[in-house]
Amino acid sequence: MKVSRTSRLNGEYQKEISEIIRLQKDRMPDLKGLVSITEVDVAPDLKTAIVYVSIYGKGDAESKRSLEVLQANAGFIRHQLSQVMRMRTVPALTFRLDGSMVYGAKMDELFKTITYSTPDTTDEE
Repeated sequence: MKVSRTSRLNGEYQKEISEIIRLQKDRMPDLKGLVSITEVDVAPDLKTAIVYVSIYGKGDAESKRSLEVLQANAGFIRHQLSQVMRMRTVPALTFRLDGSMVYGAKMDELFKTITYSTPDTTDEE
Protein backbone atom coordinates (compact mmCIF):
# COMPACT_ATOMS: atom_id res chain seq x y z
CA MET A 1 0.00 0.00 0.00
CA LYS A 2 1.47 3.30 -1.07
CA VAL A 3 1.24 6.16 1.41
CA SER A 4 1.09 9.65 -0.04
CA ARG A 5 3.47 12.40 0.97
CA THR A 6 0.61 14.47 2.38
CA SER A 7 -0.53 11.69 4.72
CA ARG A 8 3.05 11.20 5.95
CA LEU A 9 3.33 14.94 6.58
CA ASN A 10 0.01 14.93 8.43
CA GLY A 11 1.38 12.34 10.84
CA GLU A 12 4.70 14.11 11.30
CA TYR A 13 3.05 17.48 11.88
CA GLN A 14 0.68 15.90 14.40
CA LYS A 15 3.57 14.38 16.35
CA GLU A 16 5.74 17.51 16.26
CA ILE A 17 2.95 19.96 17.16
CA SER A 18 2.03 17.76 20.13
CA GLU A 19 5.63 17.82 21.29
CA ILE A 20 5.95 21.59 20.84
CA ILE A 21 2.80 22.23 22.88
CA ARG A 22 3.99 19.86 25.60
CA LEU A 23 7.40 21.53 25.83
CA GLN A 24 6.09 25.12 25.62
CA LYS A 25 3.19 24.77 28.05
CA ASP A 26 4.97 27.04 30.55
CA ARG A 27 5.09 29.77 27.86
CA MET A 28 1.29 29.56 27.58
CA PRO A 29 0.03 29.70 31.21
CA ASP A 30 -3.60 30.13 30.12
CA LEU A 31 -3.49 26.77 28.36
CA LYS A 32 -5.46 24.59 30.76
CA GLY A 33 -6.56 21.00 30.62
CA LEU A 34 -5.28 18.03 28.71
CA VAL A 35 -4.52 19.07 25.13
CA SER A 36 -4.36 16.38 22.49
CA ILE A 37 -3.74 16.84 18.77
CA THR A 38 -6.15 14.39 17.17
CA GLU A 39 -5.50 15.11 13.50
CA VAL A 40 -3.67 17.46 11.18
CA ASP A 41 -4.92 18.12 7.67
CA VAL A 42 -2.27 19.75 5.48
CA ALA A 43 -3.41 21.29 2.20
CA PRO A 44 -1.87 19.79 -0.95
CA ASP A 45 0.04 23.03 -1.65
CA LEU A 46 1.53 22.85 1.91
CA LYS A 47 0.57 26.47 2.65
CA THR A 48 -2.15 25.85 5.24
CA ALA A 49 -2.93 23.19 7.80
CA ILE A 50 -5.93 22.60 10.01
CA VAL A 51 -4.98 21.21 13.40
CA TYR A 52 -7.80 19.40 15.19
CA VAL A 53 -7.44 19.61 18.95
CA SER A 54 -9.21 17.77 21.71
CA ILE A 55 -9.12 19.62 25.03
CA TYR A 56 -10.21 17.85 28.17
CA GLY A 57 -10.77 20.57 30.75
CA LYS A 58 -13.05 21.44 33.62
CA GLY A 59 -15.69 22.91 31.36
CA ASP A 60 -16.58 24.30 27.98
CA ALA A 61 -15.36 27.78 28.91
CA GLU A 62 -11.91 26.46 29.84
CA SER A 63 -11.71 24.43 26.63
CA LYS A 64 -12.69 27.43 24.51
CA ARG A 65 -10.14 29.62 26.29
CA SER A 66 -7.41 27.03 25.70
CA LEU A 67 -8.35 26.91 22.01
CA GLU A 68 -8.06 30.72 21.86
CA VAL A 69 -4.61 30.51 23.47
CA LEU A 70 -3.50 27.96 20.87
CA GLN A 71 -4.82 30.10 18.03
CA ALA A 72 -3.09 33.18 19.46
CA ASN A 73 0.20 31.24 19.62
CA ALA A 74 -0.17 29.65 16.17
CA GLY A 75 2.64 31.80 14.75
CA PHE A 76 5.02 30.80 17.54
CA ILE A 77 4.12 27.11 17.11
CA ARG A 78 4.66 27.46 13.36
CA HIS A 79 8.09 29.01 13.98
CA GLN A 80 9.04 26.16 16.32
CA LEU A 81 7.76 23.68 13.74
CA SER A 82 9.99 25.25 11.09
CA GLN A 83 13.00 24.66 13.35
CA VAL A 84 12.18 20.97 13.67
CA MET A 85 10.81 20.04 10.23
CA ARG A 86 13.48 21.68 8.05
CA MET A 87 11.16 22.21 5.10
CA ARG A 88 11.06 25.03 2.60
CA THR A 89 7.56 26.05 3.63
CA VAL A 90 5.77 25.39 6.88
CA PRO A 91 2.01 25.79 6.65
CA ALA A 92 0.01 28.45 8.45
CA LEU A 93 -1.77 26.71 11.32
CA THR A 94 -5.46 26.97 12.10
CA PHE A 95 -6.65 25.26 15.28
CA ARG A 96 -10.12 23.76 15.49
CA LEU A 97 -11.81 21.99 18.34
CA ASP A 98 -12.34 18.31 17.59
CA GLY A 99 -15.66 17.21 19.00
CA SER A 100 -15.22 13.52 18.26
CA MET A 101 -14.01 12.67 21.77
CA VAL A 102 -16.94 14.47 23.38
CA TYR A 103 -19.33 12.87 20.90
CA GLY A 104 -17.88 9.42 21.64
CA ALA A 105 -18.24 9.92 25.39
CA LYS A 106 -21.83 11.08 24.91
CA MET A 107 -22.62 8.02 22.79
CA ASP A 108 -21.05 5.73 25.42
CA GLU A 109 -23.33 7.25 28.06
CA LEU A 110 -26.36 6.77 25.82
CA PHE A 111 -25.46 3.14 25.19
CA LYS A 112 -25.16 2.54 28.93
CA THR A 113 -28.70 3.78 29.46
CA ILE A 114 -30.18 1.37 26.95
CA THR A 115 -31.82 -1.56 28.64
CA TYR A 116 -31.95 -4.74 26.70
CA SER A 117 -35.13 -6.69 26.98
CA THR A 118 -35.08 -10.27 25.86
CA PRO A 119 -38.17 -11.64 24.19
CA ASP A 120 -40.15 -14.19 26.15
CA THR A 121 -39.08 -17.54 24.78
CA THR A 122 -41.72 -19.66 26.46
CA ASP A 123 -44.38 -20.78 24.06
CA GLU A 124 -47.90 -20.70 25.43
CA GLU A 125 -50.14 -22.98 23.48
